[in-house]
Formats: sequence, structure tokens, C-alpha cells
Amino acid sequence: MSAGVEIEVDGRTLTISHPDKVYFSKRGETKLDLVRYYQAVAEPLLGVIGDRPLLLERYPDGASGKSWFQKRVPKTAPDWLQTVEVTTPNGTTSDALVAHDLAHVLWAVNQGCLGFHVWPNHVPDLRIADELRIDLDPSPGITFDDLRGAAVRTRELLAELGIDALVKTSGSRGLHIYAMLEPRWDGYQVRAAAVALARELERRFPEEITAQWWKEERGSRVFVDYNQNAPHKTVFGAWSVRPKVGGQVSTPIAWDELDTIIPDELTLATVPTRLAERGDPWADRTPQSIEPLLTMSDKDMAAGLMDAPWPPQYPKMPNEPPRVQPSRAKKD
Repeated sequence: MSAGVEIEVDGRTLTISHPDKVYFSKRGETKLDLVRYYQAVAEPLLGVIGDRPLLLERYPDGASGKSWFQKRVPKTAPDWLQTVEVTTPNGTTSDALVAHDLAHVLWAVNQGCLGFHVWPNHVPDLRIADELRIDLDPSPGITFDDLRGAAVRTRELLAELGIDALVKTSGSRGLHIYAMLEPRWDGYQVRAAAVALARELERRFPEEITAQWWKEERGSRVFVDYNQNAPHKTVFGAWSVRPKVGGQVSTPIAWDELDTIIPDELTLATVPTRLAERGDPWADRTPQSIEPLLTMSDKDMAAGLMDAPWPPQYPKMPNEPPRVQPSRAKKD
């Protein structure tokens, strides 16, 4: 293993240890290749994750090795790192790394972080959630063409409500639709907006799209995972490299590319060239209002609908139905 490599970034000198360690076995990209990737996409990357808290997922032996989530920045971290206190659903607090600049990102990469799970909040006010994140999740039997269709229908509904949405690959099997928000709502309100969107999509396209939380009720339909907007929830970030041997990237794309894009071909080896040739498809993000979705949510509640189920790690919420899968509830 070669000696460390020094990187000059944001007025600091970082030493990248074990730069020749192979992180992605399909083509043999190394830890240093991953550093060079993030340098190449730094501008659009920081445009979407800059000054947000990050949940670190460490793979010190690369994508094929063991991993763990690290909520707290280690005590051995340099004193120039910016952190912020964040709270988990059960009330536990920890000091999370803030994506203040590229030096912070590359410090985390040197710790074995391949990509980043990003909070929907900016420092210093973590009460405000300023992104609506719609995760289109493929149920068994769902193809990527099915996801494409659901993404288009989601975009059309949001456009009908005056909300401009953008799309990215997840780096895995799904698609993510994002809307940058005006800094007016907390995570509970943004989740309520996402629940309303999911339910309206299911009402309009019941054979194709579902808002059902329990897997046994989804069938072969695209699931709109509204709980990705629950407070304190992180989502895998745009331009981040997945822990897969092929180094697939969660890549922002233009809507007119959706019909032809092949997600597995969007990797740390191909995305920098693509960015240089096409530019950043999310460059012109503007803050949106979710008031139309909140109005829709209020109508659902007035019609007698309960809140949608929350993830199991969250405390019981007001107006939430019994948190038990339907087949088990029937037996009881």
C-alpha cells in the first residue's frame, strides 16, 4: 500500500491515507479515485448538500467490505470540522458532520465514507425542512419502465399544483423526485404534504401506484415512500456514490433523459464526463410552496382519513392508525 497523498482543498491540506486501496472491485477504482470523483463534482454536490448535516456510512475496506453507520463525528476529528447537534426519533442527540465545504466531504471520504445520507435541513435552523423528497420504490415485479411512468405522473401532478420537481436516480433500483422548498415548514408538515401527494397519486392511478405502507398491501405497484420525509430522516444524497462494486452514483438527470437513462451506467467513472458535457440539470432550482399539498392533506383529514403509518423507530403519533400489519390485526 502506497504512502498517503496530500490534497490541497479549501485552504487546508488533507492527507488521504491508503490512496491505492481498491474501493470498487468491478473496475478497480481506488480510494484516491473516489476523492478525485468528488473533486470533479464538487460544485453541484455542494449546491445540494452544502451546510446540511450528514449521516456517515463507513466502508473502510471499500464497497465489498463491512460497514457501519456513524452518527457522531469521532473525538479524534480535527478541530476545524464543523458539526451540529442533531436528534434521532427516540430523542438521542449526537454531533453530526456538516457539509460545510469540500474539505469536510473529503475528510469523510478519507474515513471510508463512499456516499452521504443527507438531512433535509440547513444549519443553523434544523427545525425547517427545505426539501420535499419523493422516493419511488419498486415493489416485486416492478420494472424500471414502471418507475419511469410513476415519475412522470408524479411530476405532472406536482406541476398541476404549481410545484416544480426535479428527478435523480437513487444509485440503486429507485428514482427520487425532489422539490426545493421555501424555508417555511417543519418536517411534520413536509411529511404531511408527501402523504397527501402519495394518496392522490394512488387515487388517480390505483393500478400503478400505491401509498400503502405495509408491503402486503402494495401488490405489484410503485410505492411512494412518504416516510422519507419524516423528521430526522436522511436520504441518500445527490451526486453520492453508492456502496456497490460498480460505484453507481445517485445522479440528477433532466426530465427529457428519463426514457433513455440506464442507471447502472451512471458511475464515478462516467458521471464527471457527463457533468462536463451536459452541465448540472439541477442548477436552476428555485424554492417551491407546498401549500397546495397541505390543503389537500387538510381535506383528507376532514374527510375522516387518519394519518398514514410512521416507521417503527418513531414514537406513536397523534391520529396514527394502529401500527400493526393488516393481516396480523385481522388475526388479533
